[in-house]
Amino acid sequence: MKYLFVHQNFPAQFLHLLRNLRGQGGNEIIFISESGASHMAGVRRVSYRLPGALEPVPSGPVAELARAMQRAAAVAKAARALRDLGYVPDIIIGHHGWGEMLDLTDVYPGVPLLGYYEFFYHPTGLDVGFDPEFAPASDVAPLIRARNTLNLLALAQPGWGHTPTRFQHATYPDWARPRLTLLPEGVDLQKCAPNPQARLHPFTLGDVVVQPDEKLVTYVARDLEPYRGFHVFMRALPHILRARPDARVVLAGGDGVSYGSAAPGGQTWRQYMLAELGSVLDLRRVHFAGRIKYDDFRRLLQRSDAHVYLTYPFVASWSLREAMACGCAIVGSQTAPVEEFLHDGRTARLVPFLAPRRIAQGVVELLEDEGLAARLRANVRVHAVKTLAMEDYMAGYHRLIGELTHADSGLTNAA
Repeated sequence: MKYLFVHQNFPAQFLHLLRNLRGQGGNEIIFISESGASHMAGVRRVSYRLPGALEPVPSGPVAELARAMQRAAAVAKAARALRDLGYVPDIIIGHHGWGEMLDLTDVYPGVPLLGYYEFFYHPTGLDVGFDPEFAPASDVAPLIRARNTLNLLALAQPGWGHTPTRFQHATYPDWARPRLTLLPEGVDLQKCAPNPQARLHPFTLGDVVVQPDEKLVTYVARDLEPYRGFHVFMRALPHILRARPDARVVLAGGDGVSYGSAAPGGQTWRQYMLAELGSVLDLRRVHFAGRIKYDDFRRLLQRSDAHVYLTYPFVASWSLREAMACGCAIVGSQTAPVEEFLHDGRTARLVPFLAPRRIAQGVVELLEDEGLAARLRANVRVHAVKTLAMEDYMAGYHRLIGELTHADSGLTNAA
């Protein structure tokens, strides 16, 4: 089959599907993207470029929509070039979040379109206004409507959609949900697996060395920011370090902003929290690793004695699934995205997101009660094997692709 993928950043959510399609042999795969440093054998990349700054368009909702229309036009231009060279895909697969796919039905009328629907924004009740420390701007509602305009335009087009969790599916309006298949994402359970030997030898990550008799507390996010609970975890650290003099903490993540707003005063959130905590925090035992390689990330999870995962009511990170697969003893937030994956006392210890002392208590409990930690590790690995198998994920993808590319088979909602 011939596949056309679209996402501003290669390979994004489609890494595993691309590997699977490449491994099948006989598929022709083209990926239109704006950026992405990686390359994959058997996948041809086609880049698009955006024009410069939107002048005199003001910032805010108008700029958001204008940029999306520019993306749609740029992707359509790249697709027309492919069409003129004779490339007509059997299916187009991409992400609807940035407007990139909006004009593709003009270029390839009748070609099935499968879109990834990640999140339908709400001005209240989910991520916006969840954290009282960071009140939303008074004009946030128009910006949210602008972002949802892209969702709504995509839903008005021909094609089908999928989304990875019940939480994300439920963010969409009732009338839209029948057109979105629930397709749970999987994990490579062979790569992400417990390593019983990890605690028998010194663990090294850059300049950090954790001895076998030390406890390791881990925290991972793409960027260290409030959406992933970085601020409340930092406030939990003094309590953890006082209770456990044998504990070291490794935080992996960049200093950028993936979600939400930047820290005040032009600081990074790491600088902001270190300024707040001052001398209260023993930095000899707290290590900021930055963004780390994937193999180091897996080793970190395998060595972890207590892994903390926190998030606003928003899209759950891939790292949560990988921590489950690695059999981590997890302290997670009592927020809907996490509660869909984990159950308190059975597969994790769940605590209130906004309560640093409760987060600290959860971590200390796992460090002190080795029987509980061992039980949670075993249970969460079993749950991951049962619910996150990559083979099931790929089988679901191929069923959906098959239904879309064979008009006589029909398509029913799997949500």
